[in-house]
Order: sequence, then structure tokens, then C-alpha cells
Amino acid sequence: MRIAIAGSSGLIGTELVKTLRADGHDVLRLVRRPAQAESEVSWNPTTGDVSLARLAGVEAFINLAGVGVGDKRWSRRYKKEIFSSRVDSTRTIAQAAATVGAKTLINASAIGWYGDTDSRTVDETAPAGSGFLCDVVVAWENAAEVARLAGIRVVHARTGLVVSSHGGAWAKISPLFKLGLGGRLGNGKQYWSFISMRDEIAALSFLLTSATISGPVNLTAPQPATNAEITKAMSAVFKRPAIFHVPAVALKIVLGEFSQEVLGSTRVLPTVLQKNGFVFSDPDALSAMKTLIAT
Repeated sequence: MRIAIAGSSGLIGTELVKTLRADGHDVLRLVRRPAQAESEVSWNPTTGDVSLARLAGVEAFINLAGVGVGDKRWSRRYKKEIFSSRVDSTRTIAQAAATVGAKTLINASAIGWYGDTDSRTVDETAPAGSGFLCDVVVAWENAAEVARLAGIRVVHARTGLVVSSHGGAWAKISPLFKLGLGGRLGNGKQYWSFISMRDEIAALSFLLTSATISGPVNLTAPQPATNAEITKAMSAVFKRPAIFHVPAVALKIVLGEFSQEVLGSTRVLPTVLQKNGFVFSDPDALSAMKTLIAT
């Protein structure tokens, strides 16, 4: 299959490109500079420009573009960047997919759609919550509407916290546990809906070829865990104590508004994936942490 991927240099994109190429797919990487290889296509999501001639014959688009929500403190300027980097890229990719007549668009999304659900479980049928990230995700998914109206199968891949030693939250947390400095954040009762990197890549590949699946799909392990449970699992796999505790007030001082996401609780179930036969390699926190230290 000929596939075009935006956000291919990011944490998930890097692994996905390697996997899809190893599986025999023809993968084109969208880059924000002049193309330097046959496998690259130049684009500018801010202006909506993309080299459409280079995308002829593309059957599927995968859009993973967007700045990291936890990379910087949430200033007004950075919140605008979080929003625009997702909405602008989706609008550009959706229009390109419609123009070249692609069959599938898998667009990154996030479990931020649900907001803080406390201990209540939610799946893809739940309505949007409230808050900044909820508003971002709603606009993000709506930006792909032009592709759906053109008859393209659109999947909104609502990804949870990706467990990887190469980036994201776990790249920051893991070194602390290796040194025996890990511990729970806040009261530890908040649910973290996570997914191992290998399950994330497998799920995206599964959605690429599952022609009957469309709409929102949660990419999270089937057994979400509390922060305290994840802390216990990490302590076990790293064989280090986890006696330290970062109080909520400290997180609020250091992280500002983003601390709401760290301390908030989102208990998400991957109902669509499981109903369609997807099997998780790491269904729980302990297996995900074992995979983390093995990679």
C-alpha cells in the first residue's frame, strides 16, 4: 500500500515508518522543508500547501503531526501552538486526501476528548468533556470532516499515554525509577490510560487495514491503572523502591496549568479495538513496564 505520513519524525511516527516499510508498504514522509529524497513530500500545514503531484496514488494518509502538550509550560502562546499545530495539519491532510482520492485517513487524536472522568470508565461512545484539551481534540477531529464528506474512511486514533523509553512522559520518569527516586504523583489515585509503544504501532497498523472501522477509536490498554499502581509496577520491574512522593502543590508550581492533566483522572477503555478482534501484547501496567525496560 502507498501511504503518506505526517509527523513521521516524532516518537510514534519514527517507529511506525520503520514498521510499515518492514511490512512492505511504500511510505512517503511529509516534511516541512524541500524534499531531499523520493520518499519525501514537502508540505506546510500553516499555509495549507502540499506537493499534491507527489501524492498521486496514495491510498492512505496517517497524520501524527502536532507539538507535544507537555514539552513546554502552557503559556497563552504555547496553547495556541498546541491547537493550531493539530487543527492546521489535519485540515491540510484531509483536503489533500480528498483531492488525490485516498481511501483512508487515520488522524491522530487523544483521550483528552473525555476530560477528567475520575474513576468512571468511558469508551468511544462518551461525549466530549470540558477544558482546554477537550476543546483542542474536538476541533482537531472536526478538521478532518472534509475527508469524511469526500467518502474517505476517517479514523480518529484517540491515543493515551504512550509507554516508551525514547520520548514522552516515560522518558522523563524512567531515569528517576532507575535511581530509586521514583514515586507517586499527587495522591496517586488518578487513572492513567496508557499504551505500550508496540501496541500503539500494532493498533495503527491494524486500523490501516481494517476497512470497516471508522470514527473514534481509543488506543489505550484494556486495563487502565492508577498512578499508584503504575508506580508499583515500575518499582517492581526496575527493582528499586518507590518511596518518594511529589505533592500536588509542587506539580502545580512546576507545571502550571498542565499539572491538571497529570493530576486528572481519565479511565478509558479500547472498546472498538477489542470488538474488532485486536489483541494487546501489553494489556496491563506490569506487562507494559516490562516491555519498557526491554526496549
